[in-house]
Formats: sequence, C-alpha cells, structure tokens
Amino acid sequence: MLGVDLIPAESEEGWSQFFKRLKERGLHGVKLVISDAHAGLKAAVSKVMKAEWQRCKVHFYRNVSAHVPKRSQPEVSEAMRAVFVQRDEKSAKTKAADVVRQFQTRFAKAMSIFESGIDDALSYLHYPLAHRTRISSNNPLERLNREIRRRTRVVGIFPHGGSSLRLISMVLVEQNEDWLTADKAYLKLTTWRFSSPLRKNSARRTSSTAMLACCMTWIMSWRPLLVAKPVSLLL
Repeated sequence: MLGVDLIPAESEEGWSQFFKRLKERGLHGVKLVISDAHAGLKAAVSKVMKAEWQRCKVHFYRNVSAHVPKRSQPEVSEAMRAVFVQRDEKSAKTKAADVVRQFQTRFAKAMSIFESGIDDALSYLHYPLAHRTRISSNNPLERLNREIRRRTRVVGIFPHGGSSLRLISMVLVEQNEDWLTADKAYLKLTTWRFSSPLRKNSARRTSSTAMLACCMTWIMSWRPLLVAKPVSLLL
C-alpha cells in the first residue's frame, strides 16, 4: 500500500496532487497504472506518472453492458469474454473486431464504447501471463473496498476528515501486512520479462522485481459519504 488521502473532488487536479506527493516520497519506475476510465484520473496518469494505462476490464464490461438491453446482456458479455481469454494482443484484437461486426447493427452505442476502449483494456497483454489476471482489473481490491465501507458505515458521520483518514488507514495497514506475507502476496517478487510498447528500440526488457502497489483516495463529499477509489500501479 503506497498511499491514502482525502481529496475534495475527483478531478485531474486532485489526482495530480496525489501522484505528485507519491513521487516526492520517492516513487519511481511505474510501468502500468490500472484504474477505471475517469477522465481526470487518466489525464493525471498521463501528465504525472507518464506510464502505460490499463483500463479496468470489469468497469469496461459494465460501461459497455449499460447500453445493451438486459435480455441481450448475457450474449454480449459472453462475446466480450472471448476477447479477454486470448493469450496475445493480435488474437484479442481480431476477436474484438468480430464482436463489433456481430453487434454493431443491434447495439451501436455499446459497440462504439467497446471499440474506442478495447485497446486500453488490453494493455495487460504486454505483461507476463502469470500476472495478467491481477493486472487486468481492480477487481481484487473490491473486497477491501467493501470492508472499508463496512467500517465507516458503523461510524456514520465523521467529525472531520482526519478522523475518517485514521480509521481507513488502520484498515489499510492491516491489509498491507497481509499482502507482505509470502502466502498472501498480491504479486510475487520474482524476476520476469515483458515486452514494452514504450521502448521502440528494445523488444524485451528485464525487471528485477514485479510489484503491484495499491493507491487509494477517498472523495469526501458534503454528505457523510466516503467513496473509495482504488488505483493499482505496476512498478
């Protein structure tokens, strides 16, 4: 766990300041940022982190399915899943083109979202097969979000931001300790190779360690609500 903070609004400025504070503390070598497709967050990643971005495939599913009638969602979901089980980017994009052709006439809006976002949703294919499940989405962090919401719901209304941050931080400290143990490590710290689209003159690049770190901010509204926003960074 790299950081946690409260920000007044989910905006490019809020995320930029959060990422800058992490870099001031010494964060470097970020290769991949995994998040949903919030415009402000994407802009901050590009501006501050200058790293490749992975659109969370679970959120991507939901964004596309929202524009498909409920009775047809299982059919479309099954077709999309066929894209994400491919083992290489070329095969996945070929399958994605098939999905667009199959549903373009029936669900034009959904396929427009699918076609415009599929490249970012497939960024995880640039990395080792063993790690793809956990770097393709933020889904593994959702259980942690539910636990935090459960703890904060008991309190209801916090007297000030500092009190909520203390409670949330303790939950995250406990989770961080679990992730640091060998049997519960989020990603194993092993030597691995991956092809890097950011290096045109080098088809292969070696990294001595692989670590997935979790950054979380909470958007504090005027109401007594805390909205968890997880972002994963591949270092």
